[in-house]
Amino acid sequence: MSRLVLVLGDQLSASLSSLNAADRLCDTVVMAEVREEASYVPHHPKKIIFMFSAMRHFAAQLRQQGWQVDYYPYQMGLASLCDALQQSAANRQPQEVLITRCGEWRLDQQMRQQWPSKLGVPVTLLEDQRFLCSHADFQRWAAGRKQLRMEYFYREMRQRSGLLMTAMGEPEGGRWNFDSENRARYEGKPACPAPLHFAPDPITAEVAELVKQEFSHHFGDAEPFVFAVTREQALTALSYFIDNALPWFGDYQDAMSLHHDHLFHSLLSVYLNAGLLLPLETCQAAEQAWRDGKAPLNAAEGFIRQILGWREYVRGIYWLKMPDYSKQNALASQRPLPPLYWGAPTQMRCVSEAVRATREHAHAHHIQRLMVTGNLALLLGVDVKEIHSWYLAVYADAYEWVELPNTLGMVMHADGGMLGSKPYAASGKYIQRMSDYCSQCHYNVTTSENSDSCPLNALYWHFISRHQERFSRHPRMAMIYRNWQRMDEDKRRRIFARGEWLVEHPETL
Repeated sequence: MSRLVLVLGDQLSASLSSLNAADRLCDTVVMAEVREEASYVPHHPKKIIFMFSAMRHFAAQLRQQGWQVDYYPYQMGLASLCDALQQSAANRQPQEVLITRCGEWRLDQQMRQQWPSKLGVPVTLLEDQRFLCSHADFQRWAAGRKQLRMEYFYREMRQRSGLLMTAMGEPEGGRWNFDSENRARYEGKPACPAPLHFAPDPITAEVAELVKQEFSHHFGDAEPFVFAVTREQALTALSYFIDNALPWFGDYQDAMSLHHDHLFHSLLSVYLNAGLLLPLETCQAAEQAWRDGKAPLNAAEGFIRQILGWREYVRGIYWLKMPDYSKQNALASQRPLPPLYWGAPTQMRCVSEAVRATREHAHAHHIQRLMVTGNLALLLGVDVKEIHSWYLAVYADAYEWVELPNTLGMVMHADGGMLGSKPYAASGKYIQRMSDYCSQCHYNVTTSENSDSCPLNALYWHFISRHQERFSRHPRMAMIYRNWQRMDEDKRRRIFARGEWLVEHPETL
């Protein structure tokens, strides 16, 4: 019996379930660069270059291993993945199609509901075993719980995996979480490691030319392109991070700097989410660095928490709550996304730096995403679907299963508090505390009501005021409302008026 094995662009792993279930002697792998997946949001050019190049390199690797591969490059003009399978099916006459479950509800539903009839053969979906928590395991964990808090999920994952656990079954260091030790401001020392760059090979250069021709109208710089595009290169990037950045990652993982876009961040999420790295091996590398005395515990734990805890958790939430999850908008946020997100000028230094880094690198670290561009969208009340589409488009590591819960839940509080017990709303004081952005900004971070006051200050209090009915009795926000009420009434009025103006005129930011 011959089968087709569809491998998606974020499934570039030799250990993929569908490849393990297939027979390279008689089955055919299908891979395709199709217009539907490349353009349903205006993906950053670097994201498309990475995806197409990594796919082409993976197809070449499979052929070297003896697989028959039907590869459809973008120039063939296929509209959808199903079109690619139909073309291969016409040539190969398979009895079945094997697919490792994808990471997006939209595509998953097409595979289940439409593809079997279109292809005329059964479509079998297999569990994606690259993840450390299956859909069924997450459903069992979530069943009967009033609150689906990541911290409790993370503890169970630590126990199950054995990562950073003692022989007695206790967390190393006597604590599950060292988050309180991950909030230092970066003052210029120690020196940040230079980002690791990989020179484009002929395959990548060919893809880059294609992307410049087809997607030059998309937001983002196509060059320089320095990403890893093979597993070997991704493993090199992992080793480079462990040796050169992990020792200081814990202290400075929430810091931001005018002079260093990447600081001590790993830049590995793009490789993890595409399959070039596996989550367990990545966590084990960090754990081993701590056990070898090469990195402190707060660094190893903070890094592992992002992968073993948060990454697995948001995937579980996505599949547990979709499709209704994508429709939630608890704060009734519906204002248009301001043009500054697409590079229009702004005098807010924190925002201009985050957007610049995004345009240049197709990357910004989690605090820039959550507390700069995300915080601004929350305070302005930007339409949830618009900011979701923006994050999905502009970051090279963004796939819906990981991006939607982060944006809808953590950034916009649109799920009513499922992911975060309170909104991640902040004034300019947070930016001042965690960065040097404010020192070179047009606005004054110490005032709220003046024309040159940091916009985040007035917007913060405007947000607090307009959502008073929802949050004033929240135990973690009661003090904020007491502080608001203690302000001089005239000052409150002037702050609210400035916030109202900014909400109505975001082009003035």
